Amino acid sequence: MTATTYHPPLSAPLKQDATIIGLVGLAHASSHFAHLLLPLMFPVFMKEFGLSYSQLGLLMTVFFVVSGIGQASAGFVVDRLGARPLLFVALGIFVVACAAASTVTGYTGLLLVAALAGLGNATFHPVDFTILNQRVSSPRLGYAFSAHGLTGNLGWAVAPVFFASISSLYNWRTAYLAAAAMYLGILLLMIVQRAHLSTQVVVRDADVHAEHDMAFMKKPVVWWCFGFFLLSTMTLAVVQSFSVSILKAMHGVSFEAATLTLTAYMLCGAVGMFVGGFIAARTGSSDRVVAISMGVAAVLLALCGTGIFGALGTMVVLAGTGFAVGIGGPSRDMMIKKATPKGATGRVYGMVYSGLDVGFAISPILFGAFMDRGWYGATLLGAAAVLLLSVVAALGVGHRTAGRLSHA
Repeated sequence: MTATTYHPPLSAPLKQDATIIGLVGLAHASSHFAHLLLPLMFPVFMKEFGLSYSQLGLLMTVFFVVSGIGQASAGFVVDRLGARPLLFVALGIFVVACAAASTVTGYTGLLLVAALAGLGNATFHPVDFTILNQRVSSPRLGYAFSAHGLTGNLGWAVAPVFFASISSLYNWRTAYLAAAAMYLGILLLMIVQRAHLSTQVVVRDADVHAEHDMAFMKKPVVWWCFGFFLLSTMTLAVVQSFSVSILKAMHGVSFEAATLTLTAYMLCGAVGMFVGGFIAARTGSSDRVVAISMGVAAVLLALCGTGIFGALGTMVVLAGTGFAVGIGGPSRDMMIKKATPKGATGRVYGMVYSGLDVGFAISPILFGAFMDRGWYGATLLGAAAVLLLSVVAALGVGHRTAGRLSHA
């Protein structure tokens, strides 16, 4: 058997590409929004259900474990059935998860919601990148990857405002019902615009022997990509989970100012992704762009860990770290595209991006132990060291991709 592959068009009308990019970006934003479905309500759950921090943390572990396993598996389904059906199913799962969250009466219900939301989240990266790689014209792929990363950050940014405003006007259960209605609206939009989301599946010739579906896992470059995502995400998890507490402990920064710094980090990351899209579209050395941007971010983060900048300086530099990381985002996605074997887009993106879920799952446990001991500066220094290791992984991806292409 042999798999036939689909090559993205060399040129397409701008309106067509923009529509596809916009739809996929909206889907990606909705998946990032789902990352915060439960954490934003942790204080409410502690009060209403008498839960501990450990129990709340387990909810997110369940979310990311289910998402990680599901994401690695979803890629195979995308290659066989196409991306569009899985996108519809994922959005439908989010509708059910939010509706269920509005009715929970205890911890068991929250665990079920966490598992459902993780399952819905599992499909998005293989789905998104299969659609973008197949449907967007080659010259605009860099911009497409930039928009994809930017909308993900915006999904994170919108969620707190959404839940805070609706909860204050009504209550938290109504906020979850509103979220369910939002996901239903997005699903209906995707169904109406389904012609822009179709992808070609892997077609096999029964007369020709082909590699097993799992053969791509034998390629070292795939595991270098997985390692890059795992390591870089561990650093992001530290910033998201502990930066507010670190700023308060090291510099006496108020909760409001520390939270604003985290928001600034995300917004700077979005701006960096916008700029990075132009860089990704104009350079062929994606791995070097990623290595440089992550290297700069690691240095800035390490400097924050030393405390030499004081309160205001640390807040500014930490926000700037988000910009540096953001610049590398679109080139990171181009790097993965170049490393992907033909006919295995869904499988590779599913496996590689499951490194995100693994990183989110283990980083809070590892660096949480640092925080429990009061090693606040060491937490940032450790996160910087892990980010430097991701630079090594990125260069490893580039080296092995160049070797494979030279022998092609």
